[in-house]
Amino acid sequence: MNSKRNPGNLANPGNPVNPTPELTQQIRDVAYLTGEFKLRSGKISNFYWDKYRFESNPVLLSAIAKEMARRLPKGVDGLAGLELGGIPLATALSLQTGHPCYYVRKAPKDYGTCNLIEGGVPEGANLVVIEDVITTAGQVCASIKQMRAEGLVVEHVIAAIDRQAGGAERINALGCTFASVFTLAELAEIN
Repeated sequence: MNSKRNPGNLANPGNPVNPTPELTQQIRDVAYLTGEFKLRSGKISNFYWDKYRFESNPVLLSAIAKEMARRLPKGVDGLAGLELGGIPLATALSLQTGHPCYYVRKAPKDYGTCNLIEGGVPEGANLVVIEDVITTAGQVCASIKQMRAEGLVVEHVIAAIDRQAGGAERINALGCTFASVFTLAELAEIN
């Protein structure tokens, strides 16, 4: 496994790929908010990346999915979109790549099929986790453990934005590679 953040193609760590400066600027213009925000980790931040602002824009969503496709490792059976922000990204990526998309809940529902993972994922499938913004990766790591407990192979995570707050290291500690389309540092360089 790759032991550090791989900004490029997971299948070829020596071949980094970077989004265009125009796309980076568009994401910053649309999704970067300032103020006081409580993050999922409980930490307070003076800025926030509102992923729903780029995920609800079909042009930006498609462009990010295209960038994620460039980072997709070979030999995977499908995409695991995490509730809620990872789902539109995984769906858009599925449409671009033809890989089936599955939807991972934070907890199994208590009615109907009572599934943790929706979409009829085959036993033992090799899935890539798709997420929107990674800060400390608490939910991502919990979801990886849950999926593995269900008998699935999970070795890779791709995110739209890495806030560079320890999430990559936590993902790597689970034996997974990690790639993101953008890092906080890259987005901060754009004015």
